[in-house]
Amino acid sequence: MDKFDLIVIGSGPGGYVAAIRASQLGMKVAVVERESLGGICLNWGCIPTKALLKSAQVFEYIRHAEDYGIKVGNPTADFEGMIKRSRGVADGMSKGINFLFRKNKITVLEGNGALARGNKVEVTDAKGVKKEYSASHIIIATGGRAKELPNVPIDGKKVIEYRRAMSLEQQPKKMVVIGAGAIGVEFAYFYHSIGTEVVVVEFLEQGLVPREDADISKELGKIYKKKGIEVFGNTSVEAVDTKGKGCKVSVKDRKTGKTQEIQCDIVLSAAGVAPNTENIGLEALGIKTDRGMILVDDYYQTNVPGIYAIGDVVPGPALAHVASAEGIICVEKIAGQHVEPLDYNNIPGCTYCSPEIASVGYTEQAAKEAGYDLKIGKFPFSASGKASASGAKEGFVKVIFDAKYGEFLGAHMIGSNVTEMIAEVVAARKLETTGHEIIKTVHPHPTMSEAVMEAAAAAYGEVIHL
Repeated sequence: MDKFDLIVIGSGPGGYVAAIRASQLGMKVAVVERESLGGICLNWGCIPTKALLKSAQVFEYIRHAEDYGIKVGNPTADFEGMIKRSRGVADGMSKGINFLFRKNKITVLEGNGALARGNKVEVTDAKGVKKEYSASHIIIATGGRAKELPNVPIDGKKVIEYRRAMSLEQQPKKMVVIGAGAIGVEFAYFYHSIGTEVVVVEFLEQGLVPREDADISKELGKIYKKKGIEVFGNTSVEAVDTKGKGCKVSVKDRKTGKTQEIQCDIVLSAAGVAPNTENIGLEALGIKTDRGMILVDDYYQTNVPGIYAIGDVVPGPALAHVASAEGIICVEKIAGQHVEPLDYNNIPGCTYCSPEIASVGYTEQAAKEAGYDLKIGKFPFSASGKASASGAKEGFVKVIFDAKYGEFLGAHMIGSNVTEMIAEVVAARKLETTGHEIIKTVHPHPTMSEAVMEAAAAAYGEVIHL
């Protein structure tokens, strides 16, 4: 029986990062993976979706080339080509993880992994052959999958989830997207931009990106309406009839009770993420869970010594960078290093629709509910020289400070490339930077990032360019 210091079940952004960091710390490491190295993120999530979105963005640039003084012919979207490019990008990234594993002398165990008594992992390969491996420490990093609504079963043909949405053989003429979180609005943008008629249905009252600050949600709603994407907020999906050629989606306005039927070619269910915690031996070992999530302490140890869990299988944001951070903290704690618990209130969130959305910290509503007296500043990109030159004047930066001490409570951005700007705020909050310090930090001109400084200045009545 092979013996390791650490076995990681799952090679997504939590698992592979934990494995590499553990190897750097001198551990003998193995990773169990049943599909492709890199997990959902690299193969079917973060990376290939961004490749699709980039294709859509380039297509939109070409369609509006005359706005930049360039004349081109009438472009057409090659749906099959876009899908092919996306899969190629994903394959390249997966091969990169393979290289990193070889470099760090990490053993890959192909198959389904399940916990067994005595700090062991049973791996079942594609042929059904089982083999046991032991380790002093085992990390569960099995990730998540598309959440299936009870009344909207996913059949992979007419009702699909995100994996199928990025590998369809034909572009649908009309699509209904259930759920207006990051996955929903990203696919809504992609398909609409290449010519598919898109309708988005969101259960929560706020509508688009309902977890974001209300001002962000309203702004994206205005932009999507202008693009021609129809959005139903505060609306439930009652049923989906897949008999016949297309789909009939029955929806109900939760405020008025009024129902209507939407006809489409395909339905994309983007109602969230469910943890992959079934059939991995949790019950046999008595590992505690709550609604499918594995319960862990601040350093990701379960109630069973030597067994840990990170990423989408534990409570917290289902984000790749969160899983990576949790993995590093977990293995550094195992190695006896001094580590601090992860600050979940300083986790940036990014949505890669167009325009992009990025945020961190308190929303305005949450800050008020927490009892803070607020100073709020907002700077629109319509007043930004770089945004005007780039032809990207949509959106704004909104910053929130505690009026008493100047604490940087949160920031919310919508606009071109704001996902590249949010790290400034994350670092500033980590370093306990105040509003006045942001104002006095010289930002380069002309850049989109100047909007952070200008928004901070607006909060204190010192804004120059408004």
